[in-house]
Amino acid sequence: MSSETTTLTSGEYIRHHLTNLTYGQHPDGTWGMAETAQEAADMGFMAINVDTMFWSIFLGALFLFIFRRVAKKAEAGVPSRGVAAVESIVEFVDTSVKETFHGTSNLIAPLALTLFVWVLLMNTMDLVPVDLIPWLAGKAGIHFQKVVPTTDVNATMGMALAVFVLILFFSIKIKGIGGFMGELTGQPFASNSLVGKIAFAPINFILEMVGLLAKPVSLGLRLFGNLYAGELIFILIAMLGLWQLPLHFGWAVFHLLIILLQAYIFMMLTIVYLSMAHEKH
Repeated sequence: MSSETTTLTSGEYIRHHLTNLTYGQHPDGTWGMAETAQEAADMGFMAINVDTMFWSIFLGALFLFIFRRVAKKAEAGVPSRGVAAVESIVEFVDTSVKETFHGTSNLIAPLALTLFVWVLLMNTMDLVPVDLIPWLAGKAGIHFQKVVPTTDVNATMGMALAVFVLILFFSIKIKGIGGFMGELTGQPFASNSLVGKIAFAPINFILEMVGLLAKPVSLGLRLFGNLYAGELIFILIAMLGLWQLPLHFGWAVFHLLIILLQAYIFMMLTIVYLSMAHEKH
């Protein structure tokens, strides 16, 4: 067990590692960093999780740096290992888009590539030993430090809401407001008579709105739930002391599948939802 766990109870240790470094309004009305988990919770909706913002932006910038550098190095002939790896990722995403997306848009493939690599990098931070970065941050006087942005529901729901905005944008752009509203009110119950269409419209609208709003909710919560659970298991393993080493390695190997799979699912669902937005029903 680390030196940090010896000074904290099990509950305090878990709560500490699952608390974000938060900036917002303190209970006394002043603004600044939270000193305790309760203080962070009391800051409310407008508080900013600084560690989530830092690590997500840092990993996004790292993605752009690596891919831009590789793109500048790409040339005819036998590619280096780095160039070959990036090309494999681009080809994989491009193939997934071509097989799934049934519209015409120059945005979908770059968006899918960005989401896949960015989410994958954020998920991969889950493999960093849970005590390492918080211990280093503690030496610098930083009380909390969550390094996996996808274990913060604010980050995953933020990405999901961005995808939802694109769904609405393309639905209205391709089908027009009338066509989009027609889909929301004309199915699943249909009628050939005007009276029947009017009667079924409210019911159809409620049912279709539930399905429409479920897309961003399921997209964001699925990613958050899987990564949050994985991080919690890593924390529980870290509390075992010396016995954590074989268990940590075993769970990390298994967790590699979750990290990759969740990034793939997030990308594929985004492609599917945007494809549906381009199709007229």
